[in-house]
Amino acid sequence: MKTVQFREALREAMSEEMRADENIFLLGEEVAEYNGAYKVSQGMLDEFGEKRVIDTPIAELGFTGIAVGAAMNGLRPIVEFMTWNFAILAADQIINEAAKILQMSGGQIGCPIVFRGGNGTAGQLGATHSQSFEAFYAHVPGLKVITPSNPYDAKGLLKAAIRDNDPVVFLESEKMYGDKGEIPEGEYIIPIGVADVKRAGTDVTLVSFGKIIKECHAAADELAKEGISAEIIDLRTIRPIDYPAVVESVKKTNRCVVVEESWPLASIASEIAYHLQNYAFDHLDAPVKRVMQSDTPFPFSPSLMAEALPNPARIIAAVKSVMYK
Repeated sequence: MKTVQFREALREAMSEEMRADENIFLLGEEVAEYNGAYKVSQGMLDEFGEKRVIDTPIAELGFTGIAVGAAMNGLRPIVEFMTWNFAILAADQIINEAAKILQMSGGQIGCPIVFRGGNGTAGQLGATHSQSFEAFYAHVPGLKVITPSNPYDAKGLLKAAIRDNDPVVFLESEKMYGDKGEIPEGEYIIPIGVADVKRAGTDVTLVSFGKIIKECHAAADELAKEGISAEIIDLRTIRPIDYPAVVESVKKTNRCVVVEESWPLASIASEIAYHLQNYAFDHLDAPVKRVMQSDTPFPFSPSLMAEALPNPARIIAAVKSVMYK
């Protein structure tokens, strides 16, 4: 094993796949000469050249359309968005073209493409630069949606995404690019659609994904001091969701709290709660609770930011609620 940063794990995944398949290329704003806005693609221009690591204008709709067209014609693009907030401009190409072309062409035209970049809140960036898009894209049939929480998952899942023949939305976090973790020296792949038990427990199931997994671990540490054992399920893939993993955990713990960075309405947490009341109702000793971002545009004030986001205190309160403590 070796220790790498989150950004380095992503870079290894892309570089390994590009060495193996000349049809794979990377494009986006500042990915080449500047080595990536968050240095994810550092050194890749030197290795692969300007025809495979391509700087684009500030025109998300345009360069995403070019990449989707390339994918339809047999290439395998990786599109980097500096932030998924900017990708709102490219949503027409992602949702109306990439996600639908296989069905609309009767299976004749595929779109093997990865859309990746920074997602969610990252400090004082204001409401238009602080949005989480998991539920937004998971709503769309034809897309696969992935949100890794650590370097090991990031590399294994990105390699799987690049090899996948369907369009994949790969959501990272700007606040995690410097996070460190261990990954194997050799090649490995993590299959899409498989959740992971990050921490075993017996009293309550915490379901989450992405950087909010950190808040779950912090809450679980505090709960353990009070004799409450929390199991943490990292979904990793948001579409398709590994429902059986969540159901099996709840059958053991009989209680569930879903923690999500995004807004409450039409959330992934709502979907998990609906599924549990369908397939684990008799095992639930309390209603499923959600810990979400506040139902408002994200604030700029640091004090309001702390109130808006899920945090250990709010998670602990939700756990004690489902345990009737």
